[in-house]
Amino acid sequence: MSPRPALSLTVQYAVDPGGLPTRAQFRRWVRAALSTDCTVTLRLVDEAEGRALNATYRGKDYATNVLTFPYEAGPPLEGDIALCATVVAAEAMVQGKPAEAHWAHLVVHGMLHLQGHDHEDDAEARRMEALETQILGDLGYPDPYLPAA
Repeated sequence: MSPRPALSLTVQYAVDPGGLPTRAQFRRWVRAALSTDCTVTLRLVDEAEGRALNATYRGKDYATNVLTFPYEAGPPLEGDIALCATVVAAEAMVQGKPAEAHWAHLVVHGMLHLQGHDHEDDAEARRMEALETQILGDLGYPDPYLPAA
């Protein structure tokens, strides 16, 4: 059995942490998606910061749910993941999904991006979605790509 990848995780709450996942939950989700040694910072941002990051780095003038910023291809991998708390909460509500499951999905999604996965074409998207679904299922969450019941 191969050793578990090493993880250095920092969680920054740039918003009120009330009602948001705990550091322990974030660690569990990050670790579930981890396939190599990694140093990562998860930053929970408000809509203004999310919008500024998306505009600066992607040229899109709106706040998005998750942005991944890889720095070192490693090992260990190094990078930041920004999650916009208001966008995540609104999406969960509109999609009729439990907030916890949606947070888990977006953390896994961001971690897969950090590790080089992408969804720029249909084949890549199918592979990435299948991996997300498997990881989330292992964590006890439903397939995030199925409509909410």
